[in-house]
Amino acid sequence: MSQFFIIHPDNPNPRLISQAATVLRSGGIVVYPTDSSYALGCHLGDKNAVARIRQIRKLDQQHFMTLMCRDLSEISRYAKVDNVQFRLLKNNTPGSYTFILEATKEVPKRLQNPKRSTIGMRIPDHPVALALLEELGEPMLSSTLILPGEERPLNDAEYIRELLEKQVELVIDGGAVGLDFTTVIDLTSDTPVLLRRGKGEVSQFGI
Repeated sequence: MSQFFIIHPDNPNPRLISQAATVLRSGGIVVYPTDSSYALGCHLGDKNAVARIRQIRKLDQQHFMTLMCRDLSEISRYAKVDNVQFRLLKNNTPGSYTFILEATKEVPKRLQNPKRSTIGMRIPDHPVALALLEELGEPMLSSTLILPGEERPLNDAEYIRELLEKQVELVIDGGAVGLDFTTVIDLTSDTPVLLRRGKGEVSQFGI
């Protein structure tokens, strides 16, 4: 049975955040709030946890997960970022965007797009998510919590626990969040390319 933490969405309890990070480091899956919806997260290097998230969401190997990062310096470690890309990232993070960037050698090959060596990166605009990433001290591999057959993510933590209590180790109740997807923008070419329109505005990218 999964643990259930109620964490204030604006002032996260450091003790509970520390315990949540321990769950991640121990190979657990954590449900946590973001600025767009609830998400599933696990440790970057844990193949078993990644496979379990794929099983929960019924995802195949062609679906790539996102690296949740705490700041721009962390993105720059895991993705190749030039000056133009850096300015776009600086002006639009944290926020409800997933940016496709060329991965560095820090990203395991199994997590990259095999044809392009790219990875989706994101800095969430939510105090609980950012506190968890800060405590973890490294990116978290993440996937929107949308179940098979559903069109929208889940946003009720107690209901999530009822559904997934035997499949995840921890559900963090950070209050009601949105039912949105992030806006996905490919920054690997000279001009930003919109791959999915979501919560984040796109006009500032010239799209």
